[in-house]
Amino acid sequence: MENNMGNNIENNMETNIEDNIDNNIKANMNNDKPCGMNRRGFIKLVGAGAVAGTALATLGSCGKTRAPQARVIPTDKMTYRVDPKSGNNLSLLGFGMMRLPRVVRRRGESLPNVNDLDQEAVNELVDYAIAHGVNVFDTAPPYCKGFSEKATGEALSRHPRNKYFIATKMSNRGASASRAGSLRMYHKSFEDLKVDYIDYYFLHSPTSHRNFRERYIDNGILDFLVKEKEAGRIRNLGWSFHGDGNFFEYMSSGKYPWDFTMIALSYLDWWHMGARWAGSTNMEAQRKYDILVQNNIPIWIMSPVLGGGLAMPHFRAREQMAQEDPNVSSASWAFRFAGNLPNVVTVLSGMTFMDHLKDNIYTHSPLAPLSDSEKRMLEEISQIMLEKRTINCTKCQYCMPCPYGIDIPEILIHYNRSLNEGNYPEDRQCPDFRRARRAFLVGMDRRISPLRQANRCINCKLCIPTCPQRINIPQELRRIAKFVESLRVEG
Repeated sequence: MENNMGNNIENNMETNIEDNIDNNIKANMNNDKPCGMNRRGFIKLVGAGAVAGTALATLGSCGKTRAPQARVIPTDKMTYRVDPKSGNNLSLLGFGMMRLPRVVRRRGESLPNVNDLDQEAVNELVDYAIAHGVNVFDTAPPYCKGFSEKATGEALSRHPRNKYFIATKMSNRGASASRAGSLRMYHKSFEDLKVDYIDYYFLHSPTSHRNFRERYIDNGILDFLVKEKEAGRIRNLGWSFHGDGNFFEYMSSGKYPWDFTMIALSYLDWWHMGARWAGSTNMEAQRKYDILVQNNIPIWIMSPVLGGGLAMPHFRAREQMAQEDPNVSSASWAFRFAGNLPNVVTVLSGMTFMDHLKDNIYTHSPLAPLSDSEKRMLEEISQIMLEKRTINCTKCQYCMPCPYGIDIPEILIHYNRSLNEGNYPEDRQCPDFRRARRAFLVGMDRRISPLRQANRCINCKLCIPTCPQRINIPQELRRIAKFVESLRVEG
């Protein structure tokens, strides 16, 4: 749901700081020396993904920058897909309400369980989305520290009910998995969303037979939700998936009459899910898609840009995209790939800022088909991304808060961003090592307080079962902490 890399105000400020660390790179943009130094500097300068999806400048001849073509965001060109189960005409671009804009605070002021959402900014985004044809809005009880449903309800209730389809979830994990806790969650969703029916209601990410049984079967909640659908308070009942491949086949087999299913799907996971999820029993996104098609289940897509990772992929991938089409964002390629699959009815994107929203609406108004050569390019880019060892974090924040205060998502995202931008100082023989080392450490220290960095991890492993991407978070934190320590010793 997400072509946003988190708090982009801070990200852009720190990117500028890192860009200024060694300005002599800019004078050498036309060279193509080892380690990707000058190509990296150039791609970063032109901003392919610097605002997580908006093309700020483009590649011209001789490595020089030029302004992108002026473009108008149409109000009447949105691509729609008919949901074959309900007949609803859904916008292919869905608004994921997981990463909503927050009130700007000084570092350390944003506390768990405190509502710091900027409701005025949320209203502005929703108003613009509806005015430009977006009619799918997806939220859940735990999003935005538990305040997404309320903010979504406030924004959408200002519009006629027939202007939007609202989706939310039964996110009954832990203590809330009891029947009483699940019912409280269900009724609170109606209250916060200010609706008397919910268009699309998910079982939120059952991961295995045992997990499904404990959260939805033994407590009678699935039976309750089926009755609520019969009463009209739920219009469509489905589930979202992160988990075991065998369990996915069981859930999609026809035993349960699902109206829709949501899966993670991107051009990277289409071919390489198994390679990226080492040791996992998950299956390739292509296989999940085919199973749902075979069972006539409409498909919703989440994570088309991997939490922003494909909005700002590795700099060599961005260079290849710019050669194909210099006037579009990196994120748009990911949306076009997902949206061109015919059985997909909507593709969700978390859009924190107006730039994200405008770029995504432009991509879908209307959505252009992918040519065979463009598909081959995305496969080549997938190979580049696979080789660079990025971590599968989508910044969903399900691992937070860490009981020891570690900022897990920001650490993993900073690592990925540094790798993709060429600020990963791996080769000490590289002429660019000192600059990359400084950029990596400065970015880490400015983005994350020393008391919240990876070396604070005590390997309690409480975060592991919460991660829908099956990341061994303590292992990754230890690896990053060791790497950071070695860089600091270099100084």
